[in-house]
Amino acid sequence: YWGWEVVDDGGSNPGVVLQPTQSPQNRGVYKMYHGTTIANARLIVANGFKPSSGGLLGKGVYVSRDKKKATRYPLKSDASDRVVLKLKVRVGRVKRIDKNHHLQYTWNEHGYDTAWVPANCGWDAVPSGLEEDCVFDPKRIKVVDIAKASGNVSSSFLVCKCLRRYQLATCTTVSG
Repeated sequence: YWGWEVVDDGGSNPGVVLQPTQSPQNRGVYKMYHGTTIANARLIVANGFKPSSGGLLGKGVYVSRDKKKATRYPLKSDASDRVVLKLKVRVGRVKRIDKNHHLQYTWNEHGYDTAWVPANCGWDAVPSGLEEDCVFDPKRIKVVDIAKASGNVSSSFLVCKCLRRYQLATCTTVSG
């Protein structure tokens, strides 16, 4: 089994909100989340996202429609240094990636803009069982808010101040 391609909704359902367990529709704009450190959040807001050089799905920016997934990242950082950014993501052409999929690292070379690992896919590489997405072009991603910040109000305030300074988003800091 090599997975399946997600069906293009042709933009006929703008504003449609899908749950993390539902297939993303091609070319849609979705609310997604990205977990990072406070320092990296400032850099992202000031300079935009930089794609990672590798990972489960290869090069790209890793995001999820499931906020619980984003709150776990970065994995090796202290929870008090984590921030979850709320994003608007234009997914473009989406490729579902399953365990041992032949396009796991090369989906973008085959014309896809986003790779999607569905929730509860049974893949050992995703022990959380939560959805994961990888967006190849960071220009498809816009930071719109802080979805979650640690109880460290001063750190959250600094990120919020940075968001306002660059007028990239409104800021509603949520603790915890």
